[in-house]
Amino acid sequence: MGNPLFGIKSVQQLRAEAEGHAGLKRTLGPFDLVALGIGAIIGAGLFVRTAAAAANNAGPSVTIGFIVAAVGSAFAGLCYAEFASMIPMAGSAYTYAYATMGELAAWIIGWDLILEYAIGAATVGIAWSEYFNKLLEKFGMHIPYAWCHSPLESGVDKVTGVLTHGIINLPAIFIVLMLTLLLIRGIRESAFVNGLIVITKVSIVVLFIALGWGYINPANHVPYIPAPGTFVDAQHVSHHYGGLMGILGAGGVVFFAFIGFDAVSTAAQEARKPKRDMPIGILGSLAICTVLYILFAHVLTGVATIDDFRTHGKEASVAFAIERYMHGYGWLATFVTVAILAGFSSVILVMLLGQSRVFFAMSRDGLVPAVFSETHKKFQTPYKSNLIFFLLVGAFAGFIPEDIVGDMTSIGTLFAFMIVCAGVWILRVKQPELQRDFRTPLVPLFPILGIIVCGAMIFGLGWTNWTRLGVWLLIGLCIYAFYGRKHSKLRAAAGAPPTS
Repeated sequence: MGNPLFGIKSVQQLRAEAEGHAGLKRTLGPFDLVALGIGAIIGAGLFVRTAAAAANNAGPSVTIGFIVAAVGSAFAGLCYAEFASMIPMAGSAYTYAYATMGELAAWIIGWDLILEYAIGAATVGIAWSEYFNKLLEKFGMHIPYAWCHSPLESGVDKVTGVLTHGIINLPAIFIVLMLTLLLIRGIRESAFVNGLIVITKVSIVVLFIALGWGYINPANHVPYIPAPGTFVDAQHVSHHYGGLMGILGAGGVVFFAFIGFDAVSTAAQEARKPKRDMPIGILGSLAICTVLYILFAHVLTGVATIDDFRTHGKEASVAFAIERYMHGYGWLATFVTVAILAGFSSVILVMLLGQSRVFFAMSRDGLVPAVFSETHKKFQTPYKSNLIFFLLVGAFAGFIPEDIVGDMTSIGTLFAFMIVCAGVWILRVKQPELQRDFRTPLVPLFPILGIIVCGAMIFGLGWTNWTRLGVWLLIGLCIYAFYGRKHSKLRAAAGAPPTS
């Protein structure tokens, strides 16, 4: 018998489980899946990262940076689409790793996905809190500093003018709780609300593009690709600015705007026709968002100057551009803030959905406790898993600053992308005869390019984040050693000897 650590669940076995397991309702169609993808993708990346990349790295050529990031994401997206059409199971990259690399690799990637989904939801929840406070200020209201910041932060309260220490970020916990309760209510209801949010924020994005196009100052796009140099920001961090390195740097910054499309694959077990609809959901949402990103960046950098972004900050850049240059459309600035809040809400919703579905699959395999796959008798959702992850996400959102957890989300996502790209290549070699309703083109070239691009971005995140990822995975391996391998259903079925 082979080493059970590298035991593989066959694609045929996974397909049989997908059809045989009761619990999750198949209610999602192609529109729902595309909307889930857009809901996860359009958020801080569009409204915040665009201006940051333009100011620090590429100037007007941030649009080319978006294209670079989109190409890297597309390589991974094509690989996700092939797997999702073959293995219509909840679990995303975890399930795909189980089918190609074995149980140990599956555990590692499942544990890693907490960084993308749970910690990602906490990060966006903190950002939601910041923008919610800004919206309240427009109406003369204000949340005291202590109740919208973590205990590790301190700052001057805008009303009292007194230096204050944070206590707890209540708005961040509130939005995570509301969206958790929505997920418990049902996937159909969650998809409906997400669809409304997506329509709202996409409409406002399209409105800004349409109205702002007439206010583009061609001089702001000259030169379109600035001469190579450096720019030192307010935090005294030096950035490559202009030229090829500036564009690549911008691509690395705005890559984070594409995080989320892979969350569509976690809903495969709730899609009505997963083999047909999963590739549509993954690649359709990625394509739509790429077009919107490029057009939005072109208009924003044409309406306002790069100095505006540097002077007024990335958070206020869109609203500032509207209020200063688009006379008569001041109301649009408030709508943009609403769109940002809506965008953040749908990102949190899809991240929480993805996290609970990954652990649903891991629980079914015995690698984590059965509580994570227990479904509500009425709603048929993994409600206990949702509540457990609310406690985890709420703790990070309420008590940890955003800058500590943000980069962990990115490195965890890139690592998952690399595993999926490698998995497609491995399965093509080992089982070329399998039916594939969607096939990634140019294998192994595209998977190799996906691995290279994502690996380069991980390299760019620096040794601090490599260390955080290493420590996180080490913790996961300890949990696997003391629980997962002892309760593995695959090991039990294979007759593996008991572990001590």
